[in-house]
Amino acid sequence: MRKKIYNKGFTLIELMTAVSIFIVIMTVSMGSILSIFDANRKSRSLKTVMNNLNLALESMSREMRYGRSYNCGTDSDPNCSGGTLMSFTSSDGASISYRFSNNSIEKRTGTGSYVMVTAPEIVIDDMTFYTIGALTTDTLQPKVLIKIKSHAGSGVGRSDFTLQTMVSQRKLDRNP
Repeated sequence: MRKKIYNKGFTLIELMTAVSIFIVIMTVSMGSILSIFDANRKSRSLKTVMNNLNLALESMSREMRYGRSYNCGTDSDPNCSGGTLMSFTSSDGASISYRFSNNSIEKRTGTGSYVMVTAPEIVIDDMTFYTIGALTTDTLQPKVLIKIKSHAGSGVGRSDFTLQTMVSQRKLDRNP
C-alpha cells in the first residue's frame, strides 16, 4: 500500500496570486500617498504666501490707521469709489503711497522710489482702494477699504483667494 505524502507550502499559482494582489494594493496606496504629499506641499506653499500677504496688508493697515489726509488714486477728490493708488500722511508727517503695479504691492515714502512690499512668489491680480469720509468737511470718520485679489501657484496647483479689510482712522476727524 502506498501512502500519499502531502507537502506543506504554497503552490506556484497561489504565490503568484498573492503577489499580484499585493502589487495592486501597493500601487493604489502609493497613488494615495503621493497625492497626500502633493496636497501637503501645496498647503505649505499657500500658507507661506498667505502669511506674507497678511503681513503686508497688516503693515499697510497699521500705517493708514494712524495716518490722515487720505487720497485714493490720482483724483483730487479723496472720496473715491476705487483706485489702485492710496496716498496719505503718516503719523510722523511723512507722505506715504501704496499702489498696485506689476502684479505686486509697492510702497513709496516721501519722494523716494517705489519698493515692493510683497514677496515675488505672490501674484496680485487686482488691488483696489475705496475711501469713505476722507473730507474734513464731512461728519464721517475716514475709512479705507482695501480689496486684494491674488493667486499662488500655477496650473492644477493654483489657488485663488481674495482678502479684504476696512481701516478706520484712529484720530478723530474734526474740522480745523
